[in-house]
Amino acid sequence: MTTTTDAPAKSNLWTPERRGPTLGIILLVTLLAFENMGVSTAMPRMVADLDGNDLYAWPFLAFLAASVVATVLSGRLSDLRGPRPSLLVGPALFLVGLLVAGLAQDMSLLLLGRVLQGFGGGAQVVAVYVLIGLVYPERDRPAVFGMLASAWVVPSLVGPAVSGWLTEALSWRWVFLGLAPFVLLGVLLLVPVLRNLPPHTPDSNTRRGLPLAALGAGFGVAALSWAAQHPRGLNLVIGLVGLAVLAPALRVLLPKGTLTARRGLPVTILARALLAGSFFAAEAFIPLTLTAVHGYSAIAAGIPLTLSALGWSSAAWWQSRRPDIPREKLVRWGFVLNAAGISGVTLIAPSWGPAWATPVLWAIAGAGMGMAMSSLSVLTLGASSEVDRGFNSSALQISDMLGSALLVGLGGVLVTTFASAAAPTAAVVPFDLLMVGVAVLGAVLAGRLGRATLES
Repeated sequence: MTTTTDAPAKSNLWTPERRGPTLGIILLVTLLAFENMGVSTAMPRMVADLDGNDLYAWPFLAFLAASVVATVLSGRLSDLRGPRPSLLVGPALFLVGLLVAGLAQDMSLLLLGRVLQGFGGGAQVVAVYVLIGLVYPERDRPAVFGMLASAWVVPSLVGPAVSGWLTEALSWRWVFLGLAPFVLLGVLLLVPVLRNLPPHTPDSNTRRGLPLAALGAGFGVAALSWAAQHPRGLNLVIGLVGLAVLAPALRVLLPKGTLTARRGLPVTILARALLAGSFFAAEAFIPLTLTAVHGYSAIAAGIPLTLSALGWSSAAWWQSRRPDIPREKLVRWGFVLNAAGISGVTLIAPSWGPAWATPVLWAIAGAGMGMAMSSLSVLTLGASSEVDRGFNSSALQISDMLGSALLVGLGGVLVTTFASAAAPTAAVVPFDLLMVGVAVLGAVLAGRLGRATLES
């Protein structure tokens, strides 16, 4: 028997027939990332100029709710007609939303623009997943998702700074208007690919109640997010109503057995919620802890998030070069690194904690995300047939958004109830420990991913 050691296989993402979709996908995702990173920086000036300080949270909530609805509807449309309609309509809506928001003269138009951006962004993200399943063979998919992760790096590094410069030197309106020509370019790169897609086999499975469930999920996520940000009086009632609407909607929008961690596709979808939720919830309170407890400047408090983005991208690139490593193993490693990073930043919450170690600790957690997020996407596509890629990709995105929204909201409630923004330690320590538990649970459940992901 002869033993050979193969070098990591080179991906085929840049062959002539795939260069177009690769460039188009990267550009669209990069633009979504720039918009996401830039809006948060420019939002205070936007709402001040438009006399909307009382509605500060609504541009975020409008985008989130519209994204949830569009994610579901785009998934269903992709199963019925393929990804072509969503990849034409989604960027068009996103482009119109950029123009409406950039030219807005009052808060109502800004909110309308954010709704259109949410619809467009949610529609095209799901369709991109479906397109990846059609265009790239299974062995190349880790490389594709690695590149999608890398597409967030530059926006994470320079997006807030560019947005701040545009807002101060020119106008916050250019945060939106400056992206518009590039969205059009991304669509033009994809048009030849979409024209040459093979005929689509429609999904014959009748999924009843999807549009109503999509609206329920959008309302539920927005209501819970609003209640978490303003946990008092009537807002808590709104949050409870949102939860009551969201629960039955999820039974329609997620694969059967997701909430009970059934082996295969359901536990894959659940793992995405646990991974994204634990990471982003812990990350949300790192800048607050560094500034309020340790006296860091806002710029210094953002350094761990930058290091995390670099760790994420590096690990995503590394896993893309190792297609022979079982994806379920990479998911478990990712959860373990995430748990280790969160455990470490728990120690910085007290005033005596080693705040200087935060960038390294959060880079470790980011590496875990880069390793596991891409792998869960690969596993989801591997568990999907041509006729249900849209539904499963939609479920993955819904799980991601919902896990993040619920756990970040829980952290906000704990800080408001048991501590304060000026002195958050009493709430951040138990909350971070809870997030460690969520990540450990994900590592345990990773053993249920296995090779059984072809079940649904």
